[in-house]
Amino acid sequence: MQLAAASALGKPDSRKGGKQLIPQYRINERITAREVRVIDETGQQIGIMPLHRALQLARERGLDLVEVAPQAVPPVCRLMDYGKFIYQQAKREKESKRQHKAGELKEVRLRPNIDDHDLDFKTKQIEEFLDEGNKVKVTVFFRGRTILHPELGQRVLNAVAERLRGKAVVEKPSTAEGRTLVMVLSPAPRKAPARPRTQQVEAATKES
Repeated sequence: MQLAAASALGKPDSRKGGKQLIPQYRINERITAREVRVIDETGQQIGIMPLHRALQLARERGLDLVEVAPQAVPPVCRLMDYGKFIYQQAKREKESKRQHKAGELKEVRLRPNIDDHDLDFKTKQIEEFLDEGNKVKVTVFFRGRTILHPELGQRVLNAVAERLRGKAVVEKPSTAEGRTLVMVLSPAPRKAPARPRTQQVEAATKES
């Protein structure tokens, strides 16, 4: 059972001026109301009772009393494992951030005279971005007299597309933009796993 008291609702995070994304709640002895409306750990409403009785009920069940609606009259409190609740909230927030980042347009820069070793490294980087669900802008930069040989940049982009065949789709073919040659890749559609042959036979038998 989480006995440490939570800070005030929505307290700013002290780290570099950021704000906590997970709201904080008054719990247990930090609750100040004289009486509260209690909801048990299954979501069922128990009713209104004095705070000391609600705290006793929480202790009997090995749970915390958490004030989830302080503005209500009387405030609404819920019986729960507060430590587990915060962990699950943080986990959901992390997953939400991950999904939000997916689908971004990343950029990987190459040189027209890049060697095979560096190209392998850059291709793996592109593949990682694609695996995360991102699109990738592959840019070849021309410096000095290399601008006179755009075919070198095209050769590099063709090599990248070939190495990522089956993993990427060329969404935007190579186009010249100033002193650069740009190609945009997007993740290839994921193929549905093939059913084992025995399952295919059973399905065909049922259909017949």
